[in-house]
Amino acid sequence: MPTPHLEAKPGDIAEIVLLPGDPLRAKYIADTFLQDVTQYNSVRNALGFTGTYKGLKISVQGTGMGMPSAMIYTEELVREYGAKVLIRIGSAGGMKEDVQIRDVVLGQAATTDASLHRNIFHNQVDYAPIADFGLLKTAYEVGEERGFPIKVGNILSSDRFYNDELDMKKLADYGVMAVEMEAAGIYSVAAKHKVKALTILTISDHILTGEETSSEERQTSFEDMMVVALETALQTEL
Repeated sequence: MPTPHLEAKPGDIAEIVLLPGDPLRAKYIADTFLQDVTQYNSVRNALGFTGTYKGLKISVQGTGMGMPSAMIYTEELVREYGAKVLIRIGSAGGMKEDVQIRDVVLGQAATTDASLHRNIFHNQVDYAPIADFGLLKTAYEVGEERGFPIKVGNILSSDRFYNDELDMKKLADYGVMAVEMEAAGIYSVAAKHKVKALTILTISDHILTGEETSSEERQTSFEDMMVVALETALQTEL
């Protein structure tokens, strides 16, 4: 049944869903990599598409920016449409010296400054949301086999884009590799519903060096990350 945010009918959405924040990146992936594509969603311009990749039915759903928006779409995809594998793909800011522009980073775990886990667990614990190990292992092997610049580690899901108060250097000293805004929320929804999730990021800018890519490059040129996501989906057991 349609939800307040998704107008898809039962069966329109695949069990494996790629989750770019940018809806135009969703369209780019559908146009570039998928066959027999249908668009199932345009509500709020959060574009959603389903097609096939090497014979595998797969969907791509734009989630918007930030954990609240991403958690709306992942909750509805899992609860209402039966999604079983959630693979976030997106851009991130590099935080460590050994992470370079256009590197692909796999989010093994997602630190966050948001209060969502304190709310979920009634201030009892600081829950640590993590990726599904099977997806993580497969994605790393896919990237290595293709010679992509791929790294694995902890990432930061920031609750604010402009955050002068957060000590990024200390986080980097503790091993946090990159900053984005959705993974911790997506991992938490996946854990709640006992489904698989992974975050695959491309470094679009660097906090230490000031290097950056253009908005157009972020939308269309990060194809290593897209290939890793699609090939990982292809090798995933449901």
